[in-house]
Amino acid sequence: MPIVNRLADLADEITVWRRDFHENPEILYETVRTAEKVAELLESFGVDEVTTGVGKTGVVGVIKGRNGGTGRTVGLRADMDALPIEEATQKPYASKIPGKMHACGHDGHTAMLLGAAKYLSETRNFDGTVVVIFQPAEEGGAGAKAMIDDGLMTRWPIDEVYGMHNYPGMPVGEFAIRKGPIMAATDEFRITITGKGGHAAKPHQTIDPVVVGSKMVSVLQTIASRNANPLDSVVVSVTVFNAGNAFNVIPQEALLRGTVRTLSPEMRDLAEERMNNIVRSIAEAFDARAELEFRRGYPVTANHDDQTDFAAEIAEGIAGDGKVNRNIEPMMGGEDFSYMLEERPGAFIFAGNGDTAGLHHPEYDFNDDLIPVGCSYWVKLVETALPAKAA
Repeated sequence: MPIVNRLADLADEITVWRRDFHENPEILYETVRTAEKVAELLESFGVDEVTTGVGKTGVVGVIKGRNGGTGRTVGLRADMDALPIEEATQKPYASKIPGKMHACGHDGHTAMLLGAAKYLSETRNFDGTVVVIFQPAEEGGAGAKAMIDDGLMTRWPIDEVYGMHNYPGMPVGEFAIRKGPIMAATDEFRITITGKGGHAAKPHQTIDPVVVGSKMVSVLQTIASRNANPLDSVVVSVTVFNAGNAFNVIPQEALLRGTVRTLSPEMRDLAEERMNNIVRSIAEAFDARAELEFRRGYPVTANHDDQTDFAAEIAEGIAGDGKVNRNIEPMMGGEDFSYMLEERPGAFIFAGNGDTAGLHHPEYDFNDDLIPVGCSYWVKLVETALPAKAA
C-alpha cells in the first residue's frame, strides 16, 4: 500500500493550491477567501454536496461511494486558519498579508485533504460516505466546537472521524500516533492581586502586590512537584507578570497570567482546585486580596484504541515497516480536534514534515514533499474503512 500513483501525479497541482493558501493567510474565523477557494475546488471535483458557513466559516463536502453512500460515514478533518505572526521565510510564495502567516502548516493540511477529495471523487472506490471537513479557528478559536454546535456530527451522520497534523523534525514519510491522550488540555488563568500602594522607601506602610505575586509564582510550581503523581503530567506556566510603572512606587495591583496543561480530567480538576487554594491562602497571609479567573480551553485530545490501531496500520501501509511510531510521547500543546474525538470515535496522527523550523516559528514552512504521503494516507484510510463490494 505505497504512495498512490495518481496522487503523486497530482502533487504539483496540489502544491499550487497549498502555496496559494500560504500567500493569503487568514486567522481564526476570518477564513472567508480560503473557504471560498475550498468550496470552489470541491464543486469542480464533482463532490455530491458542498455546504459552506458551517461553524461560521467552515466547509463540508460529501462524497458518496459506489453504493450511493449507503452504510457507514467517515469524517476527515483539516484546519484552514493561519497565525498572527510576521513571516520570515523569504519564500517566493511568502505571506502577502502583514502580520499573518501559515506558521503551523494548515495550508498543507487543507491542500492534502483537497487532493484526497479530488481522487475519491474520481474513483469512488469505496462503499458508504466520506465527509471532508475544512475547519476554521483551530488556533485558539475552538472552530471544531463551533462546527459541532452547528450540527456537524448530526447533519452529516458521522460514525468515525480522523485528523492529521504535520510534525517538524520527523522525516517525511514517517508517522507517529498513540492510544489515549496524545495532546493536552489547554487552560488559561488570570490572577489579579490588590494590595496597598505607597512609597518604595516605606514598604512597611504598604501591602506589596509584587511580593505577593512573586510568592504565588513560586508556590504554583508545587502543583506539579508536590501535588501531582509523578507519573501524571501537569504544566503550570506563569507567562505574564505586570505591576507598577515607577522605580520608587510600590504599586496597588499586580497581574499574573499563564496556562495550565494536563493530560487527564482528574489532573485538570486537581490543578484548578490547588490554584484556587494557593492564590487565596497566599493573599490572606499578606493581607492582600486576590481573584483567580480560571478559563478552561480545549479538552485533552484522546485517541480511541480501535481507531488508533486502524490508523497506524494504514500509515504503515504507506510508510513501510518501522516507519510508524505507535507510542509517541504525549505533547503538552493543545488541539481542538479533541472536541470531535469527544463526539465520535477516531484518531489523530502526526506525519513527518522533515527538517524544518518548528511550528509557530516565523521561518516555518510546510514541506510540499509531504503532500503525496498525506493524500495517500487519507485515500487508503477511506478505501480500507469503507471497502467496496465486488461487482
